[in-house]
Amino acid sequence: MNVTTNPPSVLNPPAKTAMGHLPPGEQTVAERFAYDNTIVRNFGIATIIWGIIGMLVGVIAASQLFAPAANLGNQYTTFGRIRPLHTNAVIFAFVGNAIFMGVYYSLQRLCKARMFSDLLSKIHFWGWQLIILSAVATLPLGLTSSKEYAELEWPIDIAITLIWVVFGINMFGTIIKRRERHLYVAIWFYIATFVTIAVLHIMNSMAIPVSFLKSYSLYAGVQDALVQWWYGHNAVAFFLTTPYLGMMYYFLPKMANRPVYSYKLSILHFWALIFIYIWAGPHHLLYSSLPDWAQSLGVVFSIMLIAPSWGGMINGLLTLRGAWDKVREDAILKFMVVGLTSYGMATFEGPMLSLKNVNAIAHFTDWIVAHVHVGALGWNGFLTFAILYWLIPRLYKTPLYSNRLLNVHFWLGTLGILFYAVPMYISGFTQGMMWKEFTPESTLRYGNFLETTLQLLPMHRMRAVGGTFYLIGAILMAYNLFKTMASGSLQANEPAEAPALTKAYVPTGSDRYWHRWFERKPVPLLVGSLVVILIGSLIELVPTFMVQSNVPTIVAVQPYTPLEVEGRDIYVREGCVSCHSQMVRPFRSETERYGEYSKAGEFVYDHPFLWGSKRTGPDLHREGGKYPHAWHYHHMLDPTSMSPGSIMPPYPWLIEQQLDVSKTADKLNALKKLGVPYDEATIQNAGEDLKNQSAEVSGQLAKDGIKVNADREIVALIAYLQRLGTDIKKMETATK
Repeated sequence: MNVTTNPPSVLNPPAKTAMGHLPPGEQTVAERFAYDNTIVRNFGIATIIWGIIGMLVGVIAASQLFAPAANLGNQYTTFGRIRPLHTNAVIFAFVGNAIFMGVYYSLQRLCKARMFSDLLSKIHFWGWQLIILSAVATLPLGLTSSKEYAELEWPIDIAITLIWVVFGINMFGTIIKRRERHLYVAIWFYIATFVTIAVLHIMNSMAIPVSFLKSYSLYAGVQDALVQWWYGHNAVAFFLTTPYLGMMYYFLPKMANRPVYSYKLSILHFWALIFIYIWAGPHHLLYSSLPDWAQSLGVVFSIMLIAPSWGGMINGLLTLRGAWDKVREDAILKFMVVGLTSYGMATFEGPMLSLKNVNAIAHFTDWIVAHVHVGALGWNGFLTFAILYWLIPRLYKTPLYSNRLLNVHFWLGTLGILFYAVPMYISGFTQGMMWKEFTPESTLRYGNFLETTLQLLPMHRMRAVGGTFYLIGAILMAYNLFKTMASGSLQANEPAEAPALTKAYVPTGSDRYWHRWFERKPVPLLVGSLVVILIGSLIELVPTFMVQSNVPTIVAVQPYTPLEVEGRDIYVREGCVSCHSQMVRPFRSETERYGEYSKAGEFVYDHPFLWGSKRTGPDLHREGGKYPHAWHYHHMLDPTSMSPGSIMPPYPWLIEQQLDVSKTADKLNALKKLGVPYDEATIQNAGEDLKNQSAEVSGQLAKDGIKVNADREIVALIAYLQRLGTDIKKMETATK
């Protein structure tokens, strides 16, 4: 078959063909090849399985916040241990596999080429599954860096880097050998995702190892917080958003059999989104110890972000113009519409939450949980479901097993989102207002933090119901899709043909626009994306690291003692940061409740920072000296004995388990390399100093009638908790 150009595609605007025009008389013979559907199928099955696992863990974690018995009474299933397991399973296992499924399917067809290497595809698939399994194995054991969405320890971080490089080689190899001259908009988003995630992951994962599965962040305090939320916010942007926008641009026109509404809007949407998004991370740290200028930059760019975000949503929804009758009948398109609407809601709410007056109420509350899950359940979840339902029957050349189950899943999922989000919004508003309310006598109306917690329990129960609805819908989907697979046969190698690219190319008409040249060059697109995301990154990060005045020194602040270092590591291991912040904001409501607001110089020896992002329990930055040792002992053994009605699980193993001090000196050595001013004598005498301080804590407990061996983990944790915030108190005492 001789052709001179590709047939018109619903994916490309009319009159903008991919091959352009060949000189008169020159034609290209079509080449035959086959698309690799096996790798798409494999990632699809992994998406389904890990999705159900991640959602199940999420329902368990949600139940633990109103029923402490759901912690199951052992140290490996407490909320602090399984919460990061849930987030990693949903983000990197469910969403991650869905991204690779969508990319491997669409990229081959957009490039009219089989993936560059079947071997690299297999290495990518199995390597990614092993990384996920390593998270399942390590996080419940408390082997964590504690950095949100980046909890995995350093060997796993290295493995992620290597597998990401494998994915990149396979993707760019496919693009380079393509038979389609123009790189469709979806591919731009895939390229930006690859390069930005690489930069984010490497920068945020910089750490110094202590042992095989223990390390300390390269950064401390304010710098660590900025890098973490530069990473955390942009992991949402470039892992949960840009690849899904790429898949939306491919799959939605295919599903609706309609061309994308506006090619120009897709160009503006892409470049504006990746430029603006990277600046917005500091809005997670408003009213914190982060320098004001960085907070302000985060706010400004967060407000600007609504324009490109809504540009993508509008482009998607208007692609369905003239197809609304089909939407009413097709549940797959309903999933897409609700997903796009959820994206629009989440990307409106994000800029709104970055306004300081709104953030002052919303931050640390369940409002943020609602906001995050509207995006995760609606945008990522529903688009994933739609793509799976559209893709699997085509891979197996058979109709979907049950359209009735498909419709049931849609309504269960929609109800699940509503039952999840609405109670969490109510809960968040309630929290924010109760924390700030004063009596006419100018005292806190709800001075006991637990009063707020107990008020929220009905909303948390409803949230668990919503999560259960959503999970049941996913299980029905799995049944429906696996029955579909069983009734068909996988077309592992799907035959295709297309003419090879020719160098004899004469651009005409709209092909002469400068951006058309740029959109045909994968390397310039890669470099351009890299430059765009580095501009904001460097402007925010470099001054924070280089300008000393951003983190002024406080003389009274001293490094942690060896016992306190061990206690802090136990705090990290148990995931206490998931429920307790260590950041008192400069509000009267917080200084009345907790004490003096937090200063940047107090965190200079904190590797990693532990400011937290949610207050299920009270802030702990001024915890030191607030209660006697005995209170902390009883609180960890049975929280309800000190705080009746508490939803915190008991931690009896801290009293039973012996503190491992075999690596204490190594830990101090590692921290010294990071700039913590430990001298050689302190490191050499770490064991003896630790024993002496342990004996002091144990002795004080004995005076209160509590007999506990000095070598128990509870002793180290108490020492750490009693240290929190006391350096400032010492400075105030010395001043007086």
